[in-house]
Amino acid sequence: MILPITLTIAGAAALLNVWLGYRVGQRRISEKVSIGDGGNDLVTCRMRAHANFAEYTPFVLILIGLIELADGTTLWLWAVGALYILARIAHAIGMDRPAPNPFRLTGILVTMLTLAGLGIYAVVLAHLHAV
Repeated sequence: MILPITLTIAGAAALLNVWLGYRVGQRRISEKVSIGDGGNDLVTCRMRAHANFAEYTPFVLILIGLIELADGTTLWLWAVGALYILARIAHAIGMDRPAPNPFRLTGILVTMLTLAGLGIYAVVLAHLHAV
């Protein structure tokens, strides 16, 4: 069975992960930091944006995949996946700006709401089908 939402969002996430890693590398080169953050706040911010993406995205992708498998390909799930990707781009852009800023805040809020919403929906869906 092909899961078009999961495949599309996973592909977008992979490309976004490459972009985030590239941004870290760019900042390392410009700041002359070879390993770690070198005590440089700019490098740290880019590293955290990349790491934060890697911390949350696997859970979101697993939930999207399982929900699509259980509930089918739905417009709302497309919207959630696309919104998540846009939020992660906003978060990365926001990490380059002084806090607080609307890009980072939006990225954080949408990420948390997406993860919580998908988690709740998955639990409800599992128990609705079990009845």
